[in-house]
Amino acid sequence: DSARNDALARLSAKVGLSAVATNNVHHATPADRQLATAMAAIRSRRSLDEIDGWLPGAGAAHLRSGAEQARRFARYPGVVAAAAALGRDCAFDLSLVAPKLPPYPCPPGSDGVTPMTEAEHLRLLVEEGASRRYGPRHAERVPGAWAQIDHELDMIVALDFPGYFLIVWDIVEFCRRNDIYCQGRGSAANSAACYALGITKADAVRLGLLFERFLSPERDGPPDIDLDIESGRREEVIQYVYERYGRSHAAQVANVITYRARSAVRDAARALGFDPGQQDAWSKAIDRWGGVPDPREDQGTAAPGQVRIPEPVLDLAGRLEDLPRHLGIHSGGMVMCDRPVVEVCPTEWARMEGRSVLQWDKDDCAAVGLVKFDLLGLGMLTALHLAVDLVHQHHGIEVDLAELPQEDAVYDMLCAADSVGVFQVESRAQMATLPRLRPRCFYDLVVEVALIRPGPIQGGSVHPYIRRRKGEEPVTYLHPLLENSLAKTLGVPLFQEQLMQIAIDVAGFSPSEADQLRQAMGSKRSDRRMAALRERFDAGLAERDISGTVAEAIWDKLAAFANYGFPESHSVSFAYLVYASSWLKLHYPAAFCAALLNAQPMGFYSPQSLTQDARRHGVQVCTPDVNHSDWCATLEPAPGSPGSVVRERGDRRAVAPQNGVGERVDPSTWGLGGPAVRLGIGAVRGIGEDLAKEIAAGRPYTDVEDLARRCRLSTVQLEALATAGAFGSLDAHPHGVGERHDRRRAIWTAGAAAQVSADRLPGIVVGMAAPQLPGMDDWEEAVADLWATGVAPDGHPTRFLRADLDRRGAVTATELRTLQDGAKVLVAGVVTHRQRPATAAGVTFVNLEDETGLVNVVVSRGCWQRYRHVAGSAPALLISGRLE
Repeated sequence: DSARNDALARLSAKVGLSAVATNNVHHATPADRQLATAMAAIRSRRSLDEIDGWLPGAGAAHLRSGAEQARRFARYPGVVAAAAALGRDCAFDLSLVAPKLPPYPCPPGSDGVTPMTEAEHLRLLVEEGASRRYGPRHAERVPGAWAQIDHELDMIVALDFPGYFLIVWDIVEFCRRNDIYCQGRGSAANSAACYALGITKADAVRLGLLFERFLSPERDGPPDIDLDIESGRREEVIQYVYERYGRSHAAQVANVITYRARSAVRDAARALGFDPGQQDAWSKAIDRWGGVPDPREDQGTAAPGQVRIPEPVLDLAGRLEDLPRHLGIHSGGMVMCDRPVVEVCPTEWARMEGRSVLQWDKDDCAAVGLVKFDLLGLGMLTALHLAVDLVHQHHGIEVDLAELPQEDAVYDMLCAADSVGVFQVESRAQMATLPRLRPRCFYDLVVEVALIRPGPIQGGSVHPYIRRRKGEEPVTYLHPLLENSLAKTLGVPLFQEQLMQIAIDVAGFSPSEADQLRQAMGSKRSDRRMAALRERFDAGLAERDISGTVAEAIWDKLAAFANYGFPESHSVSFAYLVYASSWLKLHYPAAFCAALLNAQPMGFYSPQSLTQDARRHGVQVCTPDVNHSDWCATLEPAPGSPGSVVRERGDRRAVAPQNGVGERVDPSTWGLGGPAVRLGIGAVRGIGEDLAKEIAAGRPYTDVEDLARRCRLSTVQLEALATAGAFGSLDAHPHGVGERHDRRRAIWTAGAAAQVSADRLPGIVVGMAAPQLPGMDDWEEAVADLWATGVAPDGHPTRFLRADLDRRGAVTATELRTLQDGAKVLVAGVVTHRQRPATAAGVTFVNLEDETGLVNVVVSRGCWQRYRHVAGSAPALLISGRLE
């Protein structure tokens, strides 16, 4: 670089500018050069060989000390010092650019002219809401409610957050005006003011939740209110915020996407020049739950043929793992400020239409003081809204989810683990817990939601709580003063709010001090803060005559519990959705199933599993039909479910359903099968929502040619519809498909109908009449359904293999309940899930489904390693093991 540097030095002297020294740094240390060049190749979508000519010839683009820089640039006096001075001039405190929220437009005050202040407007809104919720001040229905409201308002005003609450209230009001389901969650549910404003559904006063968990003077930064919005309409809310505050003053937060093992292997192989087929094969060979294997150890990832990933690929992938790969858009984080956002942070138009995104992630935004609002999409809210609409449309009943009665039948259903499709409690771990916990009231659901979480599992709270719940273990407390905080969870700490209440009860902490303790004991512990709080805690214990081993045990329990405690307010918010989805599943299973199908992708189970569960509850599910189906799943009258156990109940036919674990249930207490579900045209492969809506709007169609001509369908689309059985209702002549469900003739006709074009006269397309073709049997129709829509309502794969499975000795999910504990069994089914939670110590959970229900399989680390290729990739499995 000497010649170039000399030229630059002469140029600076000629034009009278000072020169500064730079090293054009691309990586931190010399050892990082290989990684930096590989990432340069990945960024340019080339291999290292292809990008070689564009890379520096010497590996010198790393950071150097000031002394080393001074030696290297000794020929140019002052350039290193000038660089240091320039760096100091460019440095600034982020607080200098900290923006404020945009001012909220408040209505006129009492004089009708002067606008209210934000504090006055918020107080008015909260008091109006509190009067509706708790009754007027002079006749409050909930003791202490108004005192709590006044306390919260004073705190909000003192901390200068009225504008924040008004903005959130405005977004919630937009959702209410436009019939968009919306619910605040997280620590905001600890606030009676948020409840009065309609932001949250949890009554913090009745539930005894601590406001200081949400907001206190010692908290750093603004409160955090997360809004769950039905995912299908969240974009409307986001665009409302852009429109309300302007694209220049609002933007979405970026999300840093980091390398995981599979993406690291794929990009490493690309950089090293391997072809796309090898990149794909090697990335799929990596266990998705583990990291990149050590190239020096036995990989254990060899597929048939002993194909191994080359060591250079694994070595480079291991260095890429966990590094940033690219920027995405945060799932719902938006920022707003009182000045153009670009004055605070660089902003760019996102690829998604109508969105702009910051170049910072949420932590960067917090550091500079940008206030983030989380507008999160929740699929279950979409499903609940769709289900309520279907119930109103087909049953004539208006369901108000806020006024659902508490029914024993709903809890009976949950106690039997009949929770496929139910919010939060549909996983196999939750299904295994429900019959042991046996929820009988709403607060039991609050506990259930919080119990099966990584924290309580790691903290050893699950089994003690269940034993105490079942009366197998006495409820005890380290000290009588702990009973106030721990009684509702049988002496077992579960919630963060309980940690705060313990500090208040046993050490005399104020609520604000208790929140400081919770924060100090959290994941980012501060030894200095902990020491000061420990001294204060011990003094409080001494005042109450608590000392010695008991005092030490209380502190140790708090310290251990702080890392895994779950917010009770968060659990309460989710429990409302658990009960609402359970209630709809019980009383309107067809509407609930159709709603879940229309809200996909969401939840734990695939559409196939959801429809199979609906059938086990007596709901008939029909394949798409161009004359009967809407663009999405709908309901239609059905006399009953073929092959089900049917009983008379008044003038309606009730079907005896089965739950998710194969038990038959009494229909007199568990509701009716109701109408049938008709799959939508949009469920067919290659059709899509827009085309499906066009097809549905054009109903009825006389024949396949009529459909092809009016909707301009391609050969692929027509054949997909034919494969799905969607032409079953069309007339047989002249261009129909013959007998109903004759899919082979339909596919033949579809190929001929694809010749239709605008310049051909109707009725002259040749080849529409199919020759005599053998019809599809049930197995072939099931395969066609699964290929075309992903759902085979009448043909679960194991049903067709049951005779062979019986000969092998495989038992069904239903039959497992008749066998003794510890029996050696053989089960078979389609794999619905493979999971390996971080808390499972390497154990893998495999979920099987047969025609009668679900089977949970626990696979040890060694067993998984031995059968890794089959267990990790086969779509269906035969598994032998010990029954528990």
